[in-house]
Amino acid sequence: MRRRQHVSLETSIIRHVAGGSSSSMGFKERGRVFSSIQELSEKLETVKYVTDSVTLKVIYLAAQMQKPVLAEGPPGSGKTELANVVAFAANTRVERLQCYEGINEEKAIGKFDESLQRLYLSTQNGSASADWSSLRRDLHTLDFFQEGPLLRAILYEKPCVLLIDEIDKVSEEFEAELLEVLSDWQLSIPKIGTIKAKSKPFVVLTSNEVRRIGDPLRRRSLYLRFEHPTIERETQILDKRTAGADPELHGQLAGFAYALRGYTLEKAPSIAEMLDLAEALKILGVNKITPELRDVLLPLIAKTQNDRKRLLLRDGFESLVYDTQQHRRGLGHDGQEELVCRERPRY
Repeated sequence: MRRRQHVSLETSIIRHVAGGSSSSMGFKERGRVFSSIQELSEKLETVKYVTDSVTLKVIYLAAQMQKPVLAEGPPGSGKTELANVVAFAANTRVERLQCYEGINEEKAIGKFDESLQRLYLSTQNGSASADWSSLRRDLHTLDFFQEGPLLRAILYEKPCVLLIDEIDKVSEEFEAELLEVLSDWQLSIPKIGTIKAKSKPFVVLTSNEVRRIGDPLRRRSLYLRFEHPTIERETQILDKRTAGADPELHGQLAGFAYALRGYTLEKAPSIAEMLDLAEALKILGVNKITPELRDVLLPLIAKTQNDRKRLLLRDGFESLVYDTQQHRRGLGHDGQEELVCRERPRY
């Protein structure tokens, strides 16, 4: 059977943004390293990814040392995007295991395709050479197995990026089972046996800190702390990812995002949602956020009923606009944040 190739929607979008070009840089032979930190930096710049020197070096070290990256922080702070941009930089694909409460081995590793097994058995009926022991061996092979993301990730000849997203939602038992892949680069499948990795994927584990990740996984990983970006950094992100919009508006949007995240909302806006907001304002031809825009902007920034009610209060949205202006005044002439908004630690 031909193994299907899986490429995430996010990676496809990234390649489209970057002009659809193929990267000559990737994981070197044996799937280990990028050619250099400088070339990695240039590829991330191509995809308009805003990062810092520490994150860049951690990515490079993780690839060289074949260690997973544990990216931990609040939802919407850019953890998942890390896997997509690394895949672009390495000119490879993303295999994504989306974690949730109750996920099991069948979803992560795969299962036997019973309908295909029955079809195969029906073709062997009446065959004089067929015997049960040989049929049983034939049926319990990868040819009759629907591969899950963990298995697919280790069967590629060229290393992929394995994204294990929101690992904090799984049970401690399932987390322990992941250690076989991340420690020994193999999977044990009943009736098939142990499958050794053909290549070692670049692994990104993301956590929103719903549950504390156990120490065994932490010991095997390089740790990156993600926080929502500062005004300066979010302005850079908006400038790079929203072409043709007013740079002054980007600064205001970054201050607006900072104010929203300090407003104790049930769901703070993510970086992706602020990019959507910038695109919406561009479509509407708006170059400044004012209190009069409240009802238009609410569907883009208030995603729960309680948050909507709070921003509908008489002074709710107006106070946000005022705070936005104050945060913008906290930027120095060189664009660095001063007294009002200090740089938040990321690591």
